[in-house]
Amino acid sequence: MDTSAGVEACLPIRSDMDLVWVRQHVRQSAAGLGFGLVDQTKLVTAASELARNTLVHGGGGRMEISAISTAGVAGLRLSFIDEGPGIPDLDRALSDGYTSGDGLGMGLGGARRLVHDFAVDSAPGSGTTVRVTSWVSRPPRPREEV
Repeated sequence: MDTSAGVEACLPIRSDMDLVWVRQHVRQSAAGLGFGLVDQTKLVTAASELARNTLVHGGGGRMEISAISTAGVAGLRLSFIDEGPGIPDLDRALSDGYTSGDGLGMGLGGARRLVHDFAVDSAPGSGTTVRVTSWVSRPPRPREEV
């Protein structure tokens, strides 16, 4: 069971400049918890996609970031929350290649593949919350001498 220390930060997502702040904050938080460069990049990429969706499709909203841990392993939980029109067909929105705009259709499905845990709560007319969690990878075990 994971435990949360509470919301570390709540960042508004109302403009393209806010997307830059979201990416920077996620990278700094991940680095501070000990995420390696590759895992930082995966999490920042997912956050960037989800923040852009929050802005473009949700009309803006916020990102909440929380440092969490379970069994001594640190992680970051990111929640992207908007009060927009919601997602009418979540299965379709998660499928590769689907786009409701001018994008490449890699947003939700791509973000889901970049994190360890992914959840969406959305319904038409009630907004959307996307919650993702990534864990610090454990260091490789030392090789045994033969």
